[in-house]
Amino acid sequence: MSLLSYLSPTRLLEGYLRRCLTAAGLTSQTLSIDSETTIHFWGPSPLDNRTDKRPVMLLLHGFGPSSMWQWRRQIQAFSPSAFRLYCPDLVFFGDSTSSSTNRSEAECMEKLMEKIGIEKFNVVGTSYGGFVAYHMAKMWPQKVEKVVIASSGINMRKCDSESLLQRSNCECIEKVMLPSTATELRTLMGLASSSRIVRMFPDALWNDVISNLYQKNRKEKVELLKGVTLGRDEKLSIDPLSQEILIIWGDKDQIFPVKMAYELKEILGDKTKLELIENTSHVPQIECAQEFNNVVLKFLKGSQ
Repeated sequence: MSLLSYLSPTRLLEGYLRRCLTAAGLTSQTLSIDSETTIHFWGPSPLDNRTDKRPVMLLLHGFGPSSMWQWRRQIQAFSPSAFRLYCPDLVFFGDSTSSSTNRSEAECMEKLMEKIGIEKFNVVGTSYGGFVAYHMAKMWPQKVEKVVIASSGINMRKCDSESLLQRSNCECIEKVMLPSTATELRTLMGLASSSRIVRMFPDALWNDVISNLYQKNRKEKVELLKGVTLGRDEKLSIDPLSQEILIIWGDKDQIFPVKMAYELKEILGDKTKLELIENTSHVPQIECAQEFNNVVLKFLKGSQ
């Protein structure tokens, strides 16, 4: 490993994140869910599964860096006492891989939970992970108990997709979600975060982030984006869910504007609750972690 790799701010922060997750009682694990797909996840020791009676929470990350970059504050808050946490990397993110051309993220996550031996669980998904959470709840209502959908435009229409491209000044969604230059990543961070500070970071830092977090499996991630059918036309194909649902949204979200949250609440049915977090954008679980955690905890523990 070169000296530059050792001095990488991204690698240094990654080491810190790993120590945080380990201190919260989780271990880094990999599991083959079938002959073609291997999922990496953070979870409690397999030896604890038989005796641990805490409710289970499955955390599904958004399009971008792997799960530990997006859920660290939630893992630290929930893992020690409240929940048995499983935090996987979705396929082609982190160390999760697949050679299958006929699979869905929802099916992969359901297979993972089945392999671990989890029969019932709550699911929390942010952005892209919210799409996966919705489909899991729809396909396996007997397994998924409560659903939290955060900053996830599963009701995205063609007009919403076009508006996002206009706000980002990009010609295609891959340029927005998979930046390859410092300028593109600065644009994404400007949309995803309400903080102006991130836009002031130097190009060298953004290039380090791209090199360490956005280059791996890039081709496969582009194909994932191209395979997403949402935002292709004006017609929605979303059905209400049978579970209790919590929608969490930042009121300054520039990727999926808050009007989409209100519409999604009406679509998903009478068991749906909407919570807005003020002065946050697309990543309220990072920007305002304590309030996000309190809202989620109150919702998931409320009827227990």
